[in-house]
Amino acid sequence: MSTATLTGVCPECETDLTVPPLVQGETLSCPECMLTLRVEDIEDGVLTLQMVEVKLRDWGQ
Repeated sequence: MSTATLTGVCPECETDLTVPPLVQGETLSCPECMLTLRVEDIEDGVLTLQMVEVKLRDWGQ
């Protein structure tokens, strides 16, 4: 019994990723550069990933 996996490439560090099944809109972290990535599209088992913009809080300091 095989487990289905999806593949993709981190748009920042170009690390090849193999992940369990995800759906469009889900997020994951790149294990290499630790960026948060969002699944934009899935086609034939290949993920199109987009970096999620992280907005830092301005604490006024």
